[in-house]
Amino acid sequence: MCGIAGFFGEGLDEHLRAMTAALVHRGPDAQGFFSDGSVHLGHRRLAIVDLACGQQPMRDAASGVVLVYNGEIYNHLDIRRRLEQDGQVFATSHSDTETLLRAYLAYGCDCFALFNGMFAVAIFDPRERMLILARDRFGEKPLFYTHNAHGLAFASEIAALACWPFFDKSINSDNLQRFLGWGYLPAGRTLHPACYALSPGSWLKFDLTSQAIRTQSYWSFELTPDESLSDHDEPALVEELRHLLVQAVRRRLLSDVPLGVFLSGGLDSGAVLAAACRCLEPAAISAFSIGFREASFDESGNAREVAAFLGCRHFVSMLTADGLRATAPEILGRMSEPLGDASLIPTEHLAAFARKHVTVALSGDAGDELFAGYDPLAALAPAALYRRCVPAFVHRLLRKGLSLVPCSDRNMSLDFKLKRVLRGLSYPRALQLPVWMSPLEPAELPLFFAKPLTAEEIYEDALSLFEQHQGADDVSQALYFFTRFYLSDDILVKVDRAAMMVSLESRAVFLDNDIVAFCQRLPNRFKYRHGVRKYLLKKALAGWLPSRILNLPKKGFGIPLNSWLRSMPDPQAQWGIHAGQLAAALEKHRSRQGDLRLFLWALHVLNHLRLGTENG
Repeated sequence: MCGIAGFFGEGLDEHLRAMTAALVHRGPDAQGFFSDGSVHLGHRRLAIVDLACGQQPMRDAASGVVLVYNGEIYNHLDIRRRLEQDGQVFATSHSDTETLLRAYLAYGCDCFALFNGMFAVAIFDPRERMLILARDRFGEKPLFYTHNAHGLAFASEIAALACWPFFDKSINSDNLQRFLGWGYLPAGRTLHPACYALSPGSWLKFDLTSQAIRTQSYWSFELTPDESLSDHDEPALVEELRHLLVQAVRRRLLSDVPLGVFLSGGLDSGAVLAAACRCLEPAAISAFSIGFREASFDESGNAREVAAFLGCRHFVSMLTADGLRATAPEILGRMSEPLGDASLIPTEHLAAFARKHVTVALSGDAGDELFAGYDPLAALAPAALYRRCVPAFVHRLLRKGLSLVPCSDRNMSLDFKLKRVLRGLSYPRALQLPVWMSPLEPAELPLFFAKPLTAEEIYEDALSLFEQHQGADDVSQALYFFTRFYLSDDILVKVDRAAMMVSLESRAVFLDNDIVAFCQRLPNRFKYRHGVRKYLLKKALAGWLPSRILNLPKKGFGIPLNSWLRSMPDPQAQWGIHAGQLAAALEKHRSRQGDLRLFLWALHVLNHLRLGTENG
């Protein structure tokens, strides 16, 4: 795991070194630089594989092609053998960096589709006078870029990109509103003009002569269900899924440094740990959990039960809300792009706790997206019936009446869920899911902004995705939304930033290419059946985990945000947000007259943002 940065065009070596130094937490073990005229590449290394020979930038002497790379290619040994059979000669024994370099030399940009892993890479090809950027299928590893009259610059984080002297630090007001409407920024958007995140599963070519940019997708998530599969195939599908889980874990156990597993106490992390116990002796595996003193947020008892059932070494750190809250400003202050997911705070604590023992941790991220595990899925059918049967004026009365119910501080309380569902049902079906999850609904934007965007402008990316799959049923539409947006732009961002703050590599087992392909061809009735979410995954884990764990309701990695906000300093209005309306919102929240936790937290995020002093 590493951090990369560089630029083509105007700039000095000292700018490259400043950009790279801003990524030291991503790569504390080594640094390297390459400069050739107007091309500058920098690298920070967290040594995981081939500790002695994996230094970067890595250059092929014959072609002059040079690259910097962040990530892990889990099938690199298979690709290496194929390349060796084709005549490629390797200088290292098992460096996935060299495999990536030689795969590019052999296949060009077609090589990216071959990789099973997570990566962000920059390649300078002097033969074509071309700079190439590429990112893994789901965007596990970040890669930002900016392009203007001074050239093109890229980096693993915006804070590093901002060290290039020609980076525009002003704020894009429209994207600020989109952040408050989503809780994160979707589809490659950032707060800054002419600054973008490269889309997952795509590459970018920058012609150094014409300075033209071309981007292309090499992979995208599509549901292609095999409807010939019937209930008679269920036993075979269960065995196939078990095999794929063990295979995916075994691939991710390749490491030259200590490795462990994140264990929340839920189904997905339990699946990863159970599969790991089929690859290694359970007593040799370390699992890491955190717990909360507040009972409605605590899953440490479930985690202990799973670890004891499997016979693993288990490490638990118990936290208090006050302790977490005290560290929140420092953690938020290390973020250079906004993320309204408050579980970033406990995720950073879990990563820091694990980092005391290991350098790599396996995670259960993406299980909910691939196997239909989220709560809103259970509301889709009732919501469709509600739309057909409840007149608009009755809906408005219900929303108004429920708004009078005092807000609970409990994790995922009933009043919170009902208010969220009714909020989503106030908008067209295509916008239902993003509005359910939004910090601020579009109808509230005119209270806070002089030039508010419309709902269609806020959620144009969700509308586009919905229209691309017009014929899809509600469950499929939800899975597309959660996978394309919530997973790539929230969950994976959160885990990457939290882990890399403490120089820990996190590996998402469920994003193995073969597991994803299995889920793509799996009909929805094997994911969500008669109200049972993750149907087939639960069947596969029967006997692997305690039966009680298989049927627990989903909790999520929550924190007592409502009570936090009542005792934290008030967030400040900035970037055109109306101060008077913010004061009214704060009073409404304090008095429990309204549940504004997600909006107020999003404002705290903006207040502490690393580039937050640059107002536009």
